[in-house]
Amino acid sequence: MNKKLLSECTTIIAGDKMTADGSFILSRSSDFDAMMAINFEIHEDTHFGPEEFVAKDSKFRCPLPKEALGYSALPDYQFPGEWGSAGFNTLGIGMSSTETIFSSQKALNVDPYVTDGLAENCTYNIVLPYIHSAREGVERLGMLIEKYGSAEGFGIGFIDKKEIWYLENAGGHRYLACKMPRDRYFVTGNQSRYRDYDSNDKENFIASKDLIEFAQKNNLWNPADGKFDFHEAYTRDEKLDTTYNYPRVWGLQQMFSPSIKNDVTKNTFPIYTVAEKPMTISDFRKAFRYHYDNTEHDPYLHSNGKEPYRPVGIFRTTQTHLLQVRPNLPKEIGCVSYVAMGMSDLGVFLPLYQGVKSYPATYKMGNSHSDNQSAYWKFRKVMTLGMVNYNAYAPIIKEAYAKLEAENDQRQKEMEKEYLKLYKDEPIKANEMLQQFSDSILNKAESVAESLIEEIFTRLTLDIQKEYMFHGA
Repeated sequence: MNKKLLSECTTIIAGDKMTADGSFILSRSSDFDAMMAINFEIHEDTHFGPEEFVAKDSKFRCPLPKEALGYSALPDYQFPGEWGSAGFNTLGIGMSSTETIFSSQKALNVDPYVTDGLAENCTYNIVLPYIHSAREGVERLGMLIEKYGSAEGFGIGFIDKKEIWYLENAGGHRYLACKMPRDRYFVTGNQSRYRDYDSNDKENFIASKDLIEFAQKNNLWNPADGKFDFHEAYTRDEKLDTTYNYPRVWGLQQMFSPSIKNDVTKNTFPIYTVAEKPMTISDFRKAFRYHYDNTEHDPYLHSNGKEPYRPVGIFRTTQTHLLQVRPNLPKEIGCVSYVAMGMSDLGVFLPLYQGVKSYPATYKMGNSHSDNQSAYWKFRKVMTLGMVNYNAYAPIIKEAYAKLEAENDQRQKEMEKEYLKLYKDEPIKANEMLQQFSDSILNKAESVAESLIEEIFTRLTLDIQKEYMFHGA
């Protein structure tokens, strides 16, 4: 296992007045290590939960309330109950943790990271089970940052039926969180994006009490230079960012807002942006598959693993999640995590409803070695075979998964219509139907993946035979 790989992700957020159906959407890719299988988890409500969190892969530990809400999670296989990543709790509060970001060396010199402080291994599992709103998620996480310190740079999102909050930490003990505008979208890729902060606006900002004062005291910000700029004061912005981070923000804003004329070489991208058209789940799927398609910077079209522009959709992604909240529906079906295991460009997004109580066994297994049972490795085999000859095999995979996603979208509409007829008077029957639907969706996806493995393996066999025929008798 390559322990040196960083979890470097892309985050896209949209307010309810920016989406076509009035939903809130909080989404992120988890870009880490293709060998790191993801296992689905569901935890139940409890009055007798663990009273201490003890990390499996660091020395971090902290006390916990005995009462904990149930929640769904997408951990790496070797850390059950840790590295939860994304999902909803039983109140319908969602969380995505974490987007890797970097504080400047100047900021870290005066407020360094804490070696065994808060990191991606713990933030999800010590926050989501104990919060009752998105705002409360920010408040709890902020308290933990100030008390224990951060071990690394991160951005973390919270979503409920009223709003979305996104928090960016700064150095070891400081942070700034903003309530997302309801009529805008937000894009970030491994870089702190925030700039403006009004300490008097308690409705839209939550931050460390001394965020500005600390910056001024330690020469991170000089009032003579103009108003306080969070990015300038605390954040890394160097040559690496110009090819690794800028192009993703530039490309996605071009996708959603083509009239904006940004310069890909300059970090002058708007923080919050208006999309040209109302945004849909399909748009989000497309965005996470983005790789500068059909341009000179498309690494897959040109078989160029050294392309300097880092794509959104990359092979080493372990999972991508789109957390959607539709406030007008009961949380059991109104809160959905659309999850694609592995590389989203050659993967399929599957709906995981908040009201589901379990997943098929194959989605709860898998490790760092390929096998024939786990769902993760079935999906991973498809994309691995597809990458052997992307231009020949990717269209086959994309066509099959596009057909499946369209079919699932329709089946969801039909199921939700029936659920709404049942859930008030026959809630048990409604939830049983929801569970059966979820199982059928997930099982069907595995079946499609298995068929794709055999189809592409057959074509690959023929390709190799043609190349090495040695026939002349």
